[in-house]
Amino acid sequence: MLTKVKEARLTKNLTQGELARLTNVSRQTIGLIEKNEYNPSIKLCIAICKALDKTLNDLFWEEIDHDKFN
Repeated sequence: MLTKVKEARLTKNLTQGELARLTNVSRQTIGLIEKNEYNPSIKLCIAICKALDKTLNDLFWEEIDHDKFN
């Protein structure tokens, strides 16, 4: 399953390296974010959203399973 960040990056035809350059981080950092192995700062989340023309909700908000709370 593609993460939201990876899906958005691929839609924009960007490599991890290109997104990394646009957001001033390493390609490895982008890779870890895409694998959900790194929790980016809000500043980095905003930079990623701007680079990918997405909102924070689009990329970083997790869907809540409301059935768990009933």
